[in-house]
Amino acid sequence: MAKTICHHIWYLSFFFFFFLGRVYVAAGGKVPAVIVFGDSSVDTGNNNGIKTLLKSNFAPYGQDFDGGRPTGRFSNGRVPVDFFSEYYGLKKTVPAYLDPNYNITDFATGVNFASAGTGYDNTTSAVLNVIPLWKEVDYYKEYQERLRSYLGVQKANEIISESVYLVSMGTNDFLENYYLLPTTRLCYTVQAFEDHLIGLAKQFVGEIYNLGARKISLAGIPPMGCLPLERTINLGAISECNEEYNNVAVEFNVKINNLINQLNKELPGIQVVFSNPYNILHQMIKRPTIFGMDVTSKACCGTGLVEMSYLCVLDSSFSCSNADKYVFWDSFHPTEKTNEVMAQHLFKSVLYKFL
Repeated sequence: MAKTICHHIWYLSFFFFFFLGRVYVAAGGKVPAVIVFGDSSVDTGNNNGIKTLLKSNFAPYGQDFDGGRPTGRFSNGRVPVDFFSEYYGLKKTVPAYLDPNYNITDFATGVNFASAGTGYDNTTSAVLNVIPLWKEVDYYKEYQERLRSYLGVQKANEIISESVYLVSMGTNDFLENYYLLPTTRLCYTVQAFEDHLIGLAKQFVGEIYNLGARKISLAGIPPMGCLPLERTINLGAISECNEEYNNVAVEFNVKINNLINQLNKELPGIQVVFSNPYNILHQMIKRPTIFGMDVTSKACCGTGLVEMSYLCVLDSSFSCSNADKYVFWDSFHPTEKTNEVMAQHLFKSVLYKFL
């Protein structure tokens, strides 16, 4: 009986906040643009134009995006920042800064500097030869110059200070750096590495603050031990979540939240919020049927066990027919439906504060 009551309460809460989120969309207009930094969780195509193996600008990626168009997003459709842009009353997608199909007129209401495979630590970006965070900031500086030339100094500065800055990275620092490279583990315990990343995150926020950013969302990291790839290679309990990795994610998220509290006290005029995807994604993984999904332990593309990027093409005959039934699109990234549910949750619980 108690379980049934809780179940119904959860449904009511979910639909209440879903429609509340739609109300926020209708009331949009206060936010002039969204500006994105981060990794593949938010990259909308910047890796297309750089020399790296980590790309997704080919089928089956994008099969549900605008009629089946691969864009460089690591999903079958949109990623969370696209939904956030829409919820703020802006465009339904955020253009990648390095995409030659867009120019400063497009970037005036939203721009994305994120690069799949990157992290707070420069060593992370070097693993797959992607754009390091310092270079994302360099592109942002260049963007500011272009924006001022296009709109004039006063209008451009207003956009820079009133925009919402969406920052999402950290998972690669652990999975593609700390747990992959013996040299990193020789230098740090996992807790010391967390602290190292927190120091880099603080430095990054300070840098974009000095450049004019005031409204910033720092994302936590997901239950990375439940990514299909990590389940597949979890030799201690194959197909089960790697709880060591999940515990590290929880620990790191606590430290990110503490950093946010510190930044809000130390930097005059700043407003930093914590967008934590961990709990909502973990709930989707553990109770998928609530969200109309069925499959959590493997992904849609290929066999769903290890495929990502070009491997999804090689094993395309094994891909699922309906991605909406899956929490994960490839072995590392969520489906568009998962991205939308996470975006709705984070917008109604945190990001609405910038309206």
